[in-house]
Amino acid sequence: MKQWQLVRREDGAVSEAHAGAEGEFSWCHLDGRDPEAIAWLEKQSGIPEAAVRALAAAETRPRVEIFDGGALINLRGLGTTPEDDPDALVSIRLWAEAGRVVSVSFRTLQGIDTVREEMSEGRLADPGDLITSLALNITGRLDPHIADLGDVIDECETHLSPNQAFAMRRRIGSVRSDAIGYRRFVAPQRQALERLAGLMCGWLNEDDRMHLREAADRFARMAEELEAIRERSALLHEQLTDLRAEMLDTRALLLSIVALIFLPLTFITGLLGMNVEGIPYAHEPWAFWGVVGFCVVIAAAITGYFVKARWSGR
Repeated sequence: MKQWQLVRREDGAVSEAHAGAEGEFSWCHLDGRDPEAIAWLEKQSGIPEAAVRALAAAETRPRVEIFDGGALINLRGLGTTPEDDPDALVSIRLWAEAGRVVSVSFRTLQGIDTVREEMSEGRLADPGDLITSLALNITGRLDPHIADLGDVIDECETHLSPNQAFAMRRRIGSVRSDAIGYRRFVAPQRQALERLAGLMCGWLNEDDRMHLREAADRFARMAEELEAIRERSALLHEQLTDLRAEMLDTRALLLSIVALIFLPLTFITGLLGMNVEGIPYAHEPWAFWGVVGFCVVIAAAITGYFVKARWSGR
């Protein structure tokens, strides 16, 4: 039923066993998609009913709620299979009280295996250590991912070109969508960690609070970076649109100039090409080349006017 349960005894040894002795610290991790795990959570876990409902909820956002004797903590981080996750960040829900942490996840969170190894090695002595380690692992994996989004925007700004507008707009749109999805959870997660750092309880020591405030500060910086990425993406999109419009205007101007050059020539050739009697010099041997020369002079004169007026289209 349980995915796994780790128990740290008073002597520091860790085993996969059921907790029960006083002074032990246990971490029980459940798969929220397992009906038996949810049934155990509702009937045998001893967790308050309101907290159980929050742990089993399908949709969550980062938050910290205080209950008598414990705390409900919802955090979000990168998942191991982002292509299968509807949200940008997957959630892990934790119930923390003296000597015990019960966590529930519906998808696999990046970093949870690292925290499990730390627990197995006996480096996590209480709920505060476990939650702090989990928060730092989440920030450690998410921070460079957000930095990569900023690098993509930097690259697009450096190589901004109307000739690559279509592909670049797709990249910018993807980055902007990711930034909006991440910021949806990063900003409230900072508030949740700040509230948790200020929680007065026996299983949070001053060192844990310091690390939680550090994680909250990193989330604040990530939220600012995501906001900057979103604004820069919007600005880049506008610049690409302007460049594209300018390029189209330039081409339209060139077409207009060519049309204006050939418009009088078309009139002359159409007039002289009528199949009626009385066209001047129709039977002269030099008439064709005379008309050609006249058209060349007219075209050169119109072209010279546009050049002098600086209507080059550039």
